[in-house]
Amino acid sequence: MPTPERTSVDEIVTAGREILELAGPAGLTMQAVATRVGVRAPSLYKRIRDRDALLSAVATASIEALTAQLEAAADDLTALARAYRTFAHAHPEGFRLMFTAAASHEALGRSAAPLIRAASALVGEDDALDAARLFTAWATGFLQMELSGAFRLGGDVDRAFEYGLSRLLTGMAA
Repeated sequence: MPTPERTSVDEIVTAGREILELAGPAGLTMQAVATRVGVRAPSLYKRIRDRDALLSAVATASIEALTAQLEAAADDLTALARAYRTFAHAHPEGFRLMFTAAASHEALGRSAAPLIRAASALVGEDDALDAARLFTAWATGFLQMELSGAFRLGGDVDRAFEYGLSRLLTGMAA
């Protein structure tokens, strides 16, 4: 009779996402995940090949969680930007991990779909990809700076985000 399963890939990835947010990428180890899911570290290797595969699985799960939030925002670029920012604030380490080599290109492609649809509604199908890239570059840059504490000159960062978003959308629509 085979040994009963003590954990699953889903449990491992969920634990990995939690550890990532608490301890950062350096704290996301096979041992830390094993402890969190209640198994010995060698048991994880039955499900996850190595730490690189763990990082990839956690990055993909983060992207999929973001995609669900973006899909819920429908085809409204303002709602998409706010959902993107909300996700980054709720999962800053997962957000950062999405922009590393660990991220799945397929998952990133799925996450881009709501943005490309919304951009197409604003600027037309011919320019949708360029507009989506512009939007993503601005929002990601703003959020990376915000999360790292780079806005040190004072002022209201929420207002700055809304200001930038408004100006960007106005420029894209022109």
